[in-house]
Amino acid sequence: MNPPLDDWRGRHVWIIGASSGIGAATARLLLERGAHVALSARRRDALEQVAAGAPLALLAPLDVTDHASVRGARELLLTAWPRLDLVLLVAGGYNEMRADSFDLAAANALIDLNLRGVYNCLDLVLPLLLRQGGGGLGIVASVAGYGGLPKALVYGPTKAALINLSESLYFDLRPKGIAVYQINPGFVDTPLTAANDFAMPALMQPDAAARALLRGIERGQFHIHFPRRFSNSLRLARLLPYRLYFWLLRKVTRL
Repeated sequence: MNPPLDDWRGRHVWIIGASSGIGAATARLLLERGAHVALSARRRDALEQVAAGAPLALLAPLDVTDHASVRGARELLLTAWPRLDLVLLVAGGYNEMRADSFDLAAANALIDLNLRGVYNCLDLVLPLLLRQGGGGLGIVASVAGYGGLPKALVYGPTKAALINLSESLYFDLRPKGIAVYQINPGFVDTPLTAANDFAMPALMQPDAAARALLRGIERGQFHIHFPRRFSNSLRLARLLPYRLYFWLLRKVTRL
């Protein structure tokens, strides 16, 4: 559904959310493969650690919830690079929330980070990609967006929105020569999952997740999801009648 890619050398990739987890692991892997990589996140010190010893790394700190800071990072890239070959929107957060502990302030903060932050980035990236008439855009959502899950009262809906958003973007961008990638990880061992107090099936390490992510892009896939044995199980569960879906998820999660 997208053009395959067989060589990262000389490519210019902007990773927004590169300070830890999947974003940091993907940045390191791309730098090893010869790509120019711009690393963005809120904490410059964390970005410096990811970029240590990599001459092709460019630091562009930003806060996705602050439109002006995203604009400043984009302008930095435009002065340093001739074009953008790929933008990966990885930044996001997670907090547990259930109906009996609903917190509107916490809900709005997560929506700002996971959803409105993506729109802040799109506002500044889409005109550039459209003007180029090429490049690619990857949005990291989550398998939690496939269907409702316990403890995901806000996180799940923001990721479901990103899945819908990437599908809508594909309609508009692919005919204009711009690749779109919908990226849905399962459980990955990151600071976001460290506090989970429940079993996480098929838990992946960030390096393995980064390899799966890049392998999907290299193959030209639109829907990139991993680990397959877990993500496909959730996809199949969505085909069940609701009565069976709720029974199965309660049994599996014990929540």
